[in-house]
Amino acid sequence: MAAATRLSVRNIHKSFGAHEVLRGISLDAHDGDVISLLGASGSGKSTFLRCINLLEIADQGEIVVDGERIEMTMKNGHAVPASRKQVDRIRAELGMVFQSFNLWSHMTILDNVIEGPVHVLKRPRAECIAEAEALLEKVGIAEKRHAYPAHLSGGQQQRAAIARALAMKPKVMLFDEPTSALDPELVGEVLRVMRSLAEEGMTMLVVTHEMGFARNVSNRVIFMRSGEIDSDGPPEELFGKGGSPAFRQFIGTFGK
Repeated sequence: MAAATRLSVRNIHKSFGAHEVLRGISLDAHDGDVISLLGASGSGKSTFLRCINLLEIADQGEIVVDGERIEMTMKNGHAVPASRKQVDRIRAELGMVFQSFNLWSHMTILDNVIEGPVHVLKRPRAECIAEAEALLEKVGIAEKRHAYPAHLSGGQQQRAAIARALAMKPKVMLFDEPTSALDPELVGEVLRVMRSLAEEGMTMLVVTHEMGFARNVSNRVIFMRSGEIDSDGPPEELFGKGGSPAFRQFIGTFGK
């Protein structure tokens, strides 16, 4: 039986002024897929993730999350979501982890994790606390639950951000260069958590420069160049002898 399609994106275009950042990107992510998005700075990877999560609104294209199409309308010549209620619901199904953690500095780690389930999903607080503590245990920072973000290392903050995203029980996790702001010695602890999520079958789109993760954890690698998909395939194919000359040059820059 074919895996369910968790995310379907068709012909996404996005411009900022005269600069066309995305030029018709399409992909499907099925249940359990781990898709690494690679590319040089400015290739459109992060903008693509932000369009999926509606942090940026695509000028053109279609996004379907777990079978539900995001409805759009035109306003003053620009595409905008037709329903704020639908946007909130879709965002709850798309966990987003940013490179800069984005934790609320005035809240403890535990309060950061329960904020969404309690106030957005309107779930019982005691139930949310129990699940949050289990998630913090899962990512290895249970002992930091009553600490504030400023008292955690960058790697611990990013693991807290992952727990916060997981607390919403998302259908798909979006990671936007989750290790790029970390000191090199802290990268491994975040990648270990992401690897465990992949092993558990979480559907993930990961913008990353971590070639080891892309090669060893992903089941699909997409190389973006100038706002388009340049190369796309299984990691063993692309990191073998596949991919375009531009992809070969790119991975040569980062080492193999």
